[in-house]
Amino acid sequence: MRRLMAALAVCFAFPAFSETTSEGVTEFKLDNGLQVVVIEDHRAPVVVQMLWYRAGAADEKPGVSGVAHFLEHLLFKATDTMEAGELSRVVTENGGSDNAFTAQDYTAYYQRISADRLDLVMRMEADRMRNLRLTEEDIETEREVILEERAQRTDSDPGALFYEQFRAAMFLNHPYAVPVIGWRHEMENLSRDAAFAYYRRFYAPNNAILVIAGDVKPEQVRKLAETHYGPLEPTVDLEERNRVAEPPQIAERRLRLSDPRVSQPYLRRSYLAPERDPGHQEEAAALVYLAEILGGSGATSVLGRALQFDNPIAVYAGASYGSVALDDTSLNFVVVPNADTTLRDAEELLDKTLSDFLENGIDSAQFERIKFQIRASEIYAQDDTYSRADRYGRALSSGLALGDVAAWPEVLQSVTPDIVMTVARKVLDKRRSVTGWLVPEGGEEM
Repeated sequence: MRRLMAALAVCFAFPAFSETTSEGVTEFKLDNGLQVVVIEDHRAPVVVQMLWYRAGAADEKPGVSGVAHFLEHLLFKATDTMEAGELSRVVTENGGSDNAFTAQDYTAYYQRISADRLDLVMRMEADRMRNLRLTEEDIETEREVILEERAQRTDSDPGALFYEQFRAAMFLNHPYAVPVIGWRHEMENLSRDAAFAYYRRFYAPNNAILVIAGDVKPEQVRKLAETHYGPLEPTVDLEERNRVAEPPQIAERRLRLSDPRVSQPYLRRSYLAPERDPGHQEEAAALVYLAEILGGSGATSVLGRALQFDNPIAVYAGASYGSVALDDTSLNFVVVPNADTTLRDAEELLDKTLSDFLENGIDSAQFERIKFQIRASEIYAQDDTYSRADRYGRALSSGLALGDVAAWPEVLQSVTPDIVMTVARKVLDKRRSVTGWLVPEGGEEM
């Protein structure tokens, strides 16, 4: 049903002709299926080009974890017309900057450069969409790079290892359980064939979103996009993003990771939670409020007051929620107890605080303050060109429609305390949760 709604949203929200929202955002599609979004901002002669592929780590086939991130690195190698590293070198020589990133639901490449150089970066970005060349030496060299990246960012950090194990416990069947960087034993065997298989499967104009933000006009962008991206052939047999479904979660899961490098033990709790769906963003909006109410500010949040001030057993207590995802996401809590408090006592107080909140409800003054802060945050978000491009790219590549992004601020302002409490009672179900303790070697037992 969710994918059907997403498909219908695409059909009605993305016509071949331009559509402009009240935010000055224009959308159109090329004949080869490339979706183009133009965000006008004429305050400075600068432009951001972001190319988003509707493919990330969660779209990998079993056994090749990390290949999406591996390919992101490899895309800076040679093409039919560019030498390895030429794109970044040319962007830098023209006073710009570029980079890329991979997540569970998307992979994105971007350049920030003077507006009169848009033609240049479009030509180079379009070239590597279809014309990548890879040697065995490229594979061996870059495989060592990503293995070293994993060594530095994950294997050498007990907090990162803890989070990796935590995510693996959070999802019983869904590929979100697999780390974006990949499992080391599979990364060590990533091959040229595996990289090209992912490249040919997903890197196509009809599986991409081009977001251009800055000092540009829609017709100018259309002309350049048709020139550089228009000739690229679409993938005719492009597969739908049919991921395996998460089964009903009926049992709380717990884990404990001990590591001699841990200096500060802490606990983490996550509950499976709904994401923003096309045309149905109300629950996600309520969860944005719930995270802020429970753990957004140490001084004013429910957890901050209870665990850091009223009964000061923690040096930090917070909550977070990520609303943008293709499939179910999570509502998260972290408690870092002080030196005189055990993790067991901290967890008991966390449970008691959440239980009291469900029984007593929301303080009206706190709710209105958060509502004002959320509105201000949405307004401030319009000030940064890159942030606007990033916001649209993440949403659209995660299954949302242009209208959903435009409607999001209004949906947020329509949230009421009753809606928040209804969603809280639904989500804060321990059967759909994971609780983890990170402790030093020989530390406290669960």
